[in-house]
Amino acid sequence: MYVPFPMVEEPYFSMPAEAAPPVQPTVVATPAVDVGSSGTTANEQEIVPVPEPRAATPEPLAPDAAETEGSEQEIVPNSPPPEQPQVEEQDVIVRRSQRVRKSAIPDDYEVYVSEDIALEGDPTTYEEAMRSPDSSKWLAAMEDEMRSMDTNKVWDLEEIPKGAKKVGCKWVYKTKRDSKGNIERYKARLVAKGFTQREGIDYTETFSPVSSKDSFRIIMALVAHFDLELHQMDVKTAFLNGVLNENVFMAQPKGFVMKGKENLGCHLKKSIYGLKQASRQWYLKFDETIRKFGFKENDEDNCIYAKFRNGRYIFLVLYVDDILLASSDMDLLLETKSFLCSNYDMKDLGEASYVLGIQIHRDRNRCILGLSQKTYTENVLKRYGMQACKAGPVPIANGDNLGIFNVPRMNMRKNI
Repeated sequence: MYVPFPMVEEPYFSMPAEAAPPVQPTVVATPAVDVGSSGTTANEQEIVPVPEPRAATPEPLAPDAAETEGSEQEIVPNSPPPEQPQVEEQDVIVRRSQRVRKSAIPDDYEVYVSEDIALEGDPTTYEEAMRSPDSSKWLAAMEDEMRSMDTNKVWDLEEIPKGAKKVGCKWVYKTKRDSKGNIERYKARLVAKGFTQREGIDYTETFSPVSSKDSFRIIMALVAHFDLELHQMDVKTAFLNGVLNENVFMAQPKGFVMKGKENLGCHLKKSIYGLKQASRQWYLKFDETIRKFGFKENDEDNCIYAKFRNGRYIFLVLYVDDILLASSDMDLLLETKSFLCSNYDMKDLGEASYVLGIQIHRDRNRCILGLSQKTYTENVLKRYGMQACKAGPVPIANGDNLGIFNVPRMNMRKNI
């Protein structure tokens, strides 16, 4: 028998369940049906319970009760949900993946910085330099550095004001070598510990442009094509030429502490190596100087300068303290060298043969210019004990499969 379900409208307001009036079950009379001894008799009535209207606020639902024929169904409002069996944490087993992830780059590779092309063995501390067999040469190099500081009037010894933070310093030692690996000179540089500087107090701006390797290669191509003169110069203690705008106090360098003035600090007037703003101050100073001589800055590379005069031209490449000059006229080249020497303490290295760790081979009769990093390659082989290895005709071994899955998982792989 089909009994239509009564329609109950939702209330427009929320009423607590206990405040709502109880709803009595609706009794629906049914005709007598003879179904035998096991069925429902004609005098019996079937009771159909009508559910209670739902409130706007959800209430816990009562569990379903088993229906029994010939009896009334009791409605139990707001009965609590049955208790769930508690599962102890120790019984829960978390499944973990046993798959071993393979890196896109093999782990037998080691990064070797291209600028670190000098042989190992230089002292790292003042005490180590004084104990080394070349201690006299390192001491002479430090004395030369201190003379440069005094000549450029880098600092004044003053009492450190209250509340001012003193920046430390250290000596950095380096053996300068030529293109064949022979020792040219011993160099010691006083470097400030710029990592202790405070932004907004000891420095503000730090950005400084540097010439790119692409610009260097383009200049080399022009030199080879137009048979230009190519010379190199080095700026001694370049960063000491930059003017320091902030008040920075530095500790006296180890080994050169003034007797009787141990409590005084170095009030820096010029920028010094290691300061966060040192490179920027040097670039601003050089840019101002070279523009006065008629050079114009390149729009794409701020460290490339050019000068044109009466059909003659000269290019200047600045890489921190290394200067490369390429000119179509020797007189214009010598004039530029003289101007630079009058403004800075320069070292004229003559025709360029070894620049930024790159050896330059040139055949002007055939208009050929080659670049080699032989010294760098030999240092890498020596580091890994592969001096006796056989040279290959190509940089990649024969038989290597360079498929798509050999490419590291980066954005460029999506474009393949």
